[in-house]
Amino acid sequence: MNTINSYLLVGSVLTATAAFFHLVCIVLGAPWYRLMGAGEGMARLAEQGSNKPTIITLGIATILLIWSLYALSGAGVIAKLPLLRTGLSVITAIYLIRGMLGFFMINNPLGRSPEFWIWSSAICLSFGIIHLIGLIKVWHKI
Repeated sequence: MNTINSYLLVGSVLTATAAFFHLVCIVLGAPWYRLMGAGEGMARLAEQGSNKPTIITLGIATILLIWSLYALSGAGVIAKLPLLRTGLSVITAIYLIRGMLGFFMINNPLGRSPEFWIWSSAICLSFGIIHLIGLIKVWHKI
């Protein structure tokens, strides 16, 4: 009987939740873009009816959903996806790098608040650590 990797399962749920909140921004518009720290420029574009925030946010949500599927696959919940080891390694690296680099953006926030960089970096770093632990535990199996 195969056991489920709880770390990658949690990572999958967290990543799917992040994708869900990106979709909520599309549906609820500018106030949610502001709340989630997308920046005033994105919020204004949403208010003006531009498709740009929707396209960008939908792209991010799609990537996050794919990442969630890869974590589910690595967890042993769904069938093994192609390039699973490589995919999970890249996903984990992106989360960890984004988490660490974001803390350097606090003093140069590029249109976002320092609080956005602190919170989003902490979230990405946490997701990355969870994925890393899960990946280490299944490395020999995938």
